[in-house]
Amino acid sequence: MEKNPKNSEENKETSEEGGENMKIWLQENMRMLVSIVIVVAIAGGIYAYSKRTQPQIAQDEAIESTEDAEGKISVIGDDTDSEKQIADEKEEGETVSQAQPGTQPQAPPTEASQETANSFVETAQKGDSTTKLARRALANYLEKTPDTSLTAEHKIYIEDYLRRQVENGRLNVGESREFSKDNIANAVEKSKALTENQLKNLEKYSSRVPELM
Repeated sequence: MEKNPKNSEENKETSEEGGENMKIWLQENMRMLVSIVIVVAIAGGIYAYSKRTQPQIAQDEAIESTEDAEGKISVIGDDTDSEKQIADEKEEGETVSQAQPGTQPQAPPTEASQETANSFVETAQKGDSTTKLARRALANYLEKTPDTSLTAEHKIYIEDYLRRQVENGRLNVGESREFSKDNIANAVEKSKALTENQLKNLEKYSSRVPELM
């Protein structure tokens, strides 16, 4: 059976016409196609970047939260409007001995503390905050100048007062803060001027630090 030459020519023309139409469509829509490809590539890049930066953002937020939580007490007295929350001072694995009321806190190891003529220089150990360094400075001061009239609430006030006299913020192991003996003496005197209500307000903080009892 012979093929119809006319049909072959029509099929060829149809094929050529279809190819030509596709070529024209591509030419007319090339800019739109390129734009779509660019948008998809940009969106993919943004998604990948956001996934990559999320862990770092979470880490930064955790660090900021830790620093903000480091001791903000409802401090009393007219000369301070700052607020500080005392974080739980019990570190994992740390054993804190309950001291009897009226006893002085034990002074820290000599490698963590140094005394000069006018100050105590406290060096941060693992887990230390500025509040803990102030607490150590007060312990050193009271070892040299005992004062059994100071209660745990007085000491909470004193260490917060001292904390605000030095550079605050996150501490690295080995960093030091210097606490003036004059500032410590001044803080002790200020603490003794607190009213009963002010001392009562500090009980919610002193109860979290048993070594001050």
